Amino acid sequence: MADPARARKIADRIKVLVAETLEYRVKDERLGFITITDVRVTGDLQNASVFYTVFGGESERAATAVALESAKGKIRSAVGKGIGIRLTPTLEFIPDALPEGAAHMEDLLSTAKQRDAEVAAAAAGATYAGDADPYKKVVDEDVAQDDTGISTDGPAGPGDGQDVGRDDHR
Repeated sequence: MADPARARKIADRIKVLVAETLEYRVKDERLGFITITDVRVTGDLQNASVFYTVFGGESERAATAVALESAKGKIRSAVGKGIGIRLTPTLEFIPDALPEGAAHMEDLLSTAKQRDAEVAAAAAGATYAGDADPYKKVVDEDVAQDDTGISTDGPAGPGDGQDVGRDDHR
């Protein structure tokens, strides 16, 4: 089993080599606008999974898959010459599900945005079921105040002329 760091470096190198080979050496009309997104190599460096995306519809994806399968030998040969290890890994081309997942996420976000707008429109004309402030505040207007502004009713507190914190029972 190879070192994981070495396997990662070989996978990165394979990614570059496959992309260059597809761009400069493979001349196939069926090959669409392809992007190599990732390469994963097994621990023994014998197999490489090459993930790719294709810009366009389903027909472009299918044609690109056929073109990749027909050019697999040429691509593997270029990878073998470029990485310089004893055994050239077999290549497996796998369409990446990243664009479909991103499109699905975009659909979900637009649906959520539309529902938020509907809720905001419904809430714009809404009023409270009861009072605007459901927490009533007790206001006692019957408390009499003398001309100094000190309350004569109610419990004694600091500033009422009474010594609250003082202990006279020594």
